[in-house]
Amino acid sequence: MLAVILLLCPLSAMAQPQLPPPLAEWLAKGTLPADSVALVVKEAGSADTLVAYNAAKPMNPASVIKVITTYAGLELLGPAYNWKTEVSMTGELRGSTLHGDLILHGGGDPKLTVDRLAALVRRLRDRGLYSLQGDLVLDKGFFDVAPFDPARFDGEVLRAYNVGADALLLNFKAVRFQFAPSLNNRAVTIVPDIPLSQLEIVNRVRLTDGNCGELRDRVTLDVQNVSATQVRVAFSGTYARECGEQNWNVSLLDHSRFVGGAFAALWKAAGGVWVGAVRIEAAPATAKVITVLESPNLAEIVRDINKYSNNVMARQLFLTLSAEPGKAGSVERSTSLVRDWLQKKGIAAPELVLENGAGLSRIERVSAATLAGVLDSAWKSSVMPEFVSSLALVGVDGTLRKRARGESVAGQAHLKTGTLNDSRCLAGYVLDANGKNWIVVLLVNHANPGNVQALQDALLQWVHRGAPMPHLPPG
Repeated sequence: MLAVILLLCPLSAMAQPQLPPPLAEWLAKGTLPADSVALVVKEAGSADTLVAYNAAKPMNPASVIKVITTYAGLELLGPAYNWKTEVSMTGELRGSTLHGDLILHGGGDPKLTVDRLAALVRRLRDRGLYSLQGDLVLDKGFFDVAPFDPARFDGEVLRAYNVGADALLLNFKAVRFQFAPSLNNRAVTIVPDIPLSQLEIVNRVRLTDGNCGELRDRVTLDVQNVSATQVRVAFSGTYARECGEQNWNVSLLDHSRFVGGAFAALWKAAGGVWVGAVRIEAAPATAKVITVLESPNLAEIVRDINKYSNNVMARQLFLTLSAEPGKAGSVERSTSLVRDWLQKKGIAAPELVLENGAGLSRIERVSAATLAGVLDSAWKSSVMPEFVSSLALVGVDGTLRKRARGESVAGQAHLKTGTLNDSRCLAGYVLDANGKNWIVVLLVNHANPGNVQALQDALLQWVHRGAPMPHLPPG
């Protein structure tokens, strides 16, 4: 049976704790202060812990907090859970003309993409609806969320990772602009992946020879709100022919204008006519439901959240945990629900602080011990296959596809990573060379963390080799 080694104090001349050599070397060199690191290594499904260093210390986990959100979702909602976006109407349908309002009931779908909205529009057109003489009403009562400021976290209002949750989230509220040399190789084409009736694109980018480089280093972006509805996006700079196709995701407009603009463009493209405006209000009880659009199941959504660390999808799932008929999902209710769920699993988590369940937060906190407990619980859960397969496979896919290539641990570890300016974290499972599965949680919080990736990679290799501990002389 493995020895339990509990190390909650810094290194000193008086204490020589058994630590994994990669971490011991970093601490011995003073690369990181001893209190900036927390580590747990334990065998999955076993009561024994090999290493627990600063294990109870509250730390900012960054995106690693998503393991709690996604595991809770799989257990509390079920892997087959679907989000539903209902479409209803009021007024009177005369022939192919609706003399009333068309209503979109937001159901919190994290993956309501433009392609799926276009399919919904075609469905309505195929059923004989042509002219909309009323308004497009957006019912957002599924979530109870405060007004969201995308600049609050880091001031980057156009970055897709700063998008807030919304009951009618469309296309992650982001436009993906695809850059590519024109077919005649004389100019740069810039094409958005989603049509927006309010969007004007100004292309001043010149096609050049030479090295490709980073897109954002060569091209500048200027967004101007021309009016209450219209937005102009101007690109300037140079784009090298050898760059081929590249994408730039930009968060534009607020949620309601984004949905309204996309719907207007798609309805027109499908041959329909709409002369109304966009309103946000609860649907009347007399509205008649005419169709329902279901999301992919939760097991698929969780893969997107964890493998690609999608923040707004995690926010949507977190709020959905507490959404039920007659009660809107909220941060407060979801936080309370997660705490109760953990308590029932015997995971006290007194240090846990949740803000959005996604990790894009300055205040979220959790300990390495709590995360290890969650991972251990998931390992023994009926949703274990769905949960583990949602984590990025080192050297193979997701956010870790370029890590540890050529190393023996590649393809042998399912992990979630998290990165903020002062936080470098990972948590997940490593299969060692002897066929044993290990839980690994490494949290680093420091203003100047340095190249923590090297420490992470070395630690993963050490665990994959079977977590050999150095022999220490007695005393």
